[in-house]
Amino acid sequence: MNERQLSERLIKVADYVPQGVTVADIGSDHAYLPCYLCLEDAGTRAIAGEVNEGPLQSAKEQVARTGLSGRIDVRKGNGLEVIQPGEADVITIAGMGGSLITSILEEGKEKLEGVSRLILQPNVAAEVIRKWLRANQWRLIAEEILEEDEKVYEILVAERGDEGSLYAGEVEKKLLLGPYLLEEKNEAFQKKWRHELENWKRILDQQARATETEELRQRQKQLQKQINLVEEVLG
Repeated sequence: MNERQLSERLIKVADYVPQGVTVADIGSDHAYLPCYLCLEDAGTRAIAGEVNEGPLQSAKEQVARTGLSGRIDVRKGNGLEVIQPGEADVITIAGMGGSLITSILEEGKEKLEGVSRLILQPNVAAEVIRKWLRANQWRLIAEEILEEDEKVYEILVAERGDEGSLYAGEVEKKLLLGPYLLEEKNEAFQKKWRHELENWKRILDQQARATETEELRQRQKQLQKQINLVEEVLG
């Protein structure tokens, strides 16, 4: 992977970045995504945020090598610490767990002033992000699910606004599986959830042999509910 040839999941993320914006890529690693975006569109500017020193230096070298030092600012910092309110139009966060992405957004809420779009690519626990977006007046406008190198990834795109009827009638199911992904139910979607079903059933089987407590009963009840939801969708 390089600044000209991204992974499939990062190309999907890039597809949702409008032209001519300032994008803050949080956890930018080698800054491949900001470099790709700036090379594709002369009007794009970027901030590449990275907390770890090794990837930070790699990002700086990458930006210098591609001649983009005037348009991409590489900054060291944790999460949204690297931007000021009103500085970015779009935020991308890719390749982290859903809970970590949510905590970055929650801890940096005041930095979201002026941000019009969030493009988030969790490796796991996308439902945690959907719940956060819903609770914080961010409207989910698009979702993608794809398989790459035998791993399944989801991409969530949100803009400010009311969710309207997006979750109407089936809130729990749509938060878990994704309201847009449910409509398509593509091959990657089915693979992900068949794998989850197998895993949940194995956990239930293990729990059945454990000492019964009220906490365990509640966990089993929730797990069974999720199993029923997914089985209903997959048929």
